[in-house]
Amino acid sequence: MASNDEGQVREQVEAFRSRFQTLRNEIGKMIVGHQEIVDGVLVALFAGGHVLLEGVPGLGKTLLIRTLSEALSLEFSRIQFTPDLMPADILGTNIINEDPETGRRRFEFQRGPIFAQMVLADEINRATPKTQSALLEAMQEKSVTAGGEHHVLKRPFFVMATQNPIEQEGTYPLPEAQLDRFIFKLVVGYSSREELTEIVQRTTTGYAADIQPVLDGEAIVQAQQFVKQVAAAPHVQDYAIRMVLATHPQGAYATEMVNKYVRWGASPRGAQGLTLASKIHAMLDGRFNVSFEDVQKAVLPTLRHRVLLNFEGEAEGLTTDEVLNDMIDNIPTAAGAAA
Repeated sequence: MASNDEGQVREQVEAFRSRFQTLRNEIGKMIVGHQEIVDGVLVALFAGGHVLLEGVPGLGKTLLIRTLSEALSLEFSRIQFTPDLMPADILGTNIINEDPETGRRRFEFQRGPIFAQMVLADEINRATPKTQSALLEAMQEKSVTAGGEHHVLKRPFFVMATQNPIEQEGTYPLPEAQLDRFIFKLVVGYSSREELTEIVQRTTTGYAADIQPVLDGEAIVQAQQFVKQVAAAPHVQDYAIRMVLATHPQGAYATEMVNKYVRWGASPRGAQGLTLASKIHAMLDGRFNVSFEDVQKAVLPTLRHRVLLNFEGEAEGLTTDEVLNDMIDNIPTAAGAAA
């Protein structure tokens, strides 16, 4: 590569890092702590994927998404998922309109809240599987088929869903096909003592954050395209692929823990998401090429919801994170090397 080209690439990488940091700073005006979660949401945004945030009520999941929507100049809509929500409440429906001049009636499609660039699916596991499935086409194809017509959604299109992990009446587990369409599953934990002190201080003294829109849709789409140009050397790409294949029990690359405790592994979407996330981690580190460490950073959020434990794994109280961490520890970076 010529030196001029190298200089241009360095400038583009720095511009990307600057955009990322600017967004991070705006969100930090409202959100205290949870830096890993904030970064995960932003990585998913620039990778062009969707995010599932899981955590008990009151941890700021919805607030994070609302804050991000204020920092982006995008069309935003919120869908509150409930057991009585119907697919038409999400996609839209045909209504009869009468022409006041001719008196003729005709069907007209009234768009639902899915027709936005940023969609908050709040408490998604409270809706029935039938209603959850209304999101499948939109999340994968970025389009909606309703009333016999095909509608293309405006880019960028980003779904952020929240769910409560506490099992209780009125919740439904997300189908595997639905889970697979999220590039990341991020687990929101409790705040530390210092963070909780800051949260209480802000929320009980009249503090008002001034969130400014710092990025528009065109800039996001350009950044998403630039991410795809980041180089992943064949041996690094192969490592990411072996990571995904290692989640398949009884497969050639499966670890002992996977063979013993895993029922189903990740799909090709997992490999795609792992690669894109790794490319973003590389740029955040100032590089235009992916390293093994970049892949390892992306393993947990990308694969934790794509690995299903068997009965024995669930009975022993294992988590998919433990299985994935064991894979990181035991799968060699070099193909053919001893574990």
